[in-house]
Amino acid sequence: MWVKLCCLLLYFLALFVLARVFEAVAWYESGFLATQLVDPVALSFRKLRTILECRGLGHSGLPEKKDVRELVEKSGDLMEGELYSALKEEEASESVSSTNFSGEMHFYELVEDTKDGIWLVQVIANDRSPLVGKVHWEKMVKKVSRFGIRTGTFNCSSDPRYCKRRGWLKSTLIMSVPQTSTSKGKVMLKEYSGRKIEVEHIFKWITAHAASRIKTIYNSEHLKEEWNRSDQYRVKIYLFANLDQPPAFFSALSVKFTGRVEFIFVNVENWDNKSYMAEIGIYKTPSYILRTPEGIYRYGNNTGEFISLRAMDSFLRSLQPEVNDLFVLSLVLVNLMAWMDLFITQGATIKRFVVLISTLGTYNSLLIISWLPVLGFLQLPYLDSFYEYSLKLFRYSNTTTLASWVRADWMFYSSHPALFLSTYLGHGLLIDYFEKKRRRNNNTDEVNANNLEWLSSLWDWYTSYLFHPIASFQHFPFDSDWDDDPDLFLERLAFPDLWLHPLIPTDYIKNLPMWRFQCLGTHSDEEMLETFPDSESDSDSENKEVFSSDREVSEDDELSTFHRCSEGERRCSVETCSCASQCCHHKPCERKARSYGSCSSAGDMEPDWSAWPSDMLHCTECVVCLENFARGCLLMGLPCGHVFHQNCIVMWLAGGRHCCPVCRWASYKKKQPYIHPQPLSREPPS
Repeated sequence: MWVKLCCLLLYFLALFVLARVFEAVAWYESGFLATQLVDPVALSFRKLRTILECRGLGHSGLPEKKDVRELVEKSGDLMEGELYSALKEEEASESVSSTNFSGEMHFYELVEDTKDGIWLVQVIANDRSPLVGKVHWEKMVKKVSRFGIRTGTFNCSSDPRYCKRRGWLKSTLIMSVPQTSTSKGKVMLKEYSGRKIEVEHIFKWITAHAASRIKTIYNSEHLKEEWNRSDQYRVKIYLFANLDQPPAFFSALSVKFTGRVEFIFVNVENWDNKSYMAEIGIYKTPSYILRTPEGIYRYGNNTGEFISLRAMDSFLRSLQPEVNDLFVLSLVLVNLMAWMDLFITQGATIKRFVVLISTLGTYNSLLIISWLPVLGFLQLPYLDSFYEYSLKLFRYSNTTTLASWVRADWMFYSSHPALFLSTYLGHGLLIDYFEKKRRRNNNTDEVNANNLEWLSSLWDWYTSYLFHPIASFQHFPFDSDWDDDPDLFLERLAFPDLWLHPLIPTDYIKNLPMWRFQCLGTHSDEEMLETFPDSESDSDSENKEVFSSDREVSEDDELSTFHRCSEGERRCSVETCSCASQCCHHKPCERKARSYGSCSSAGDMEPDWSAWPSDMLHCTECVVCLENFARGCLLMGLPCGHVFHQNCIVMWLAGGRHCCPVCRWASYKKKQPYIHPQPLSREPPS
């Protein structure tokens, strides 16, 4: 997970550097930057009209270029970046979709129940033609969609009773606007009553109703009273301009940020005394001033702060975000990080996509689960101060120059999705190249595995899942790699990781207790070593070769290997072949053979039980190979307490049978240790 996060941060850094490179190239070729101001006098009439349409100012009654230029200057400064975006948006001939309502419930759900948006709906009465023709309606839809106004068509033939109840007996236009200035307030429906059915007249009607929601100030006394007043709004944005009404983008934003930001329009057209404006630091018009508890911020002085709906929307979202904005941002980041798994994972193509799907499901599930308690905590009244401090931190951080660069880059890459996707793909291919180069020396099989080999390993895992028990999270002994690395637990949750490894890892075998079998007698250790040099070396060599043996040997071959001993090679006798009385389920050996240093349970060669772990059962025979324990041989015990030859039990466990050969207790699970009974005292009672 941390690797993917680092790769994502590296990708964002590459995007930031690439945006600066594009700015340098544009400056070298054209000689201007995106933040450079443009003189409206040098622009053509078509470009000036395009700027007014993007800002939402009507220009139907202005035939002269001079009047259009003055209107552009009155609405705000023009930058090269805004001019480029406006021209690009005009050239893009994308068709904007319009909603067709099926009935009353559909209309209520989208229009009347939507509290933070503006709707324009054309109602077509029964057996009547629409008020606006198809060509003019398409122009209207494209024009109002720039300002976030959604459109739709309601045909009364689909629900005539609802039209009669509403009084829609003739074709008309309906506009839906929030009635109050509080978030999630009531919605009022207004009907168009104009005589001229033209796009410009209808647009003026829409902007006039939207601007009526904005508080308008006409004199300095009212401005002084409003400036010094403290109310529920922590953030206010003022527009000081010499206009009849605010631009349409300003009015549309006031609806979108209802309850979060208060929009105030200061009309300075007929002001004689502007001394109070100088006192509060307003020296020129038009000006967009953001008033916060932390101070005053002048919008338009930093990179990417254009006089447009999209630029100011991203600016206000960063200052006063909703919980939904933060959730969408976290969702995008988590999915971008999860898609990095497609390039980090090495091996077959099918394996990459299976791991990707599993990672996407895991990360999105964890994201949703982690957001649920956050939403619950935000509802508590005791966290109001925490919420205010969080917003204060957002306002401090997002009014910096670095934040303005990030917002400008976000608008640039979101308007060029092909560039964003291509850079992400190129970054992923670079990660894939370096990851493949890093793993080539460590695991060649994994890097070069094809789809057929990986599907074969998937089938092996599936069959082992069906016919073998699932290992519990409590391994024996208590020491586990999951305690040291928490990320390993998240990796184990992804099912493809289980497909690439055995269902029950064999790492626990090296942690099982192991010791040498000793006897109590007159023979010294040197004599014992001289007697059995070959046996000890053979045992050690077998121990080293066990883990490198092929695990695909069938159980019949392994059992035949265990019992492939001749009659003359048996080292146990009838008297020494049985285990101690504490060991159950052992079968006595019925073969007569030589005893090469084996201990007798009844003679002078008594086993040295003090060298055994306290939780191991006492016995003198290995039930796997049916041979007695020779002096000096390596023994290994299981959690259940049964003891075997080290090489015998390792081959048994490595073959996939993770249980005791005697009692079938799982070899990776801890068991209550066996307590040996204390011998009774032979002293007579006093």
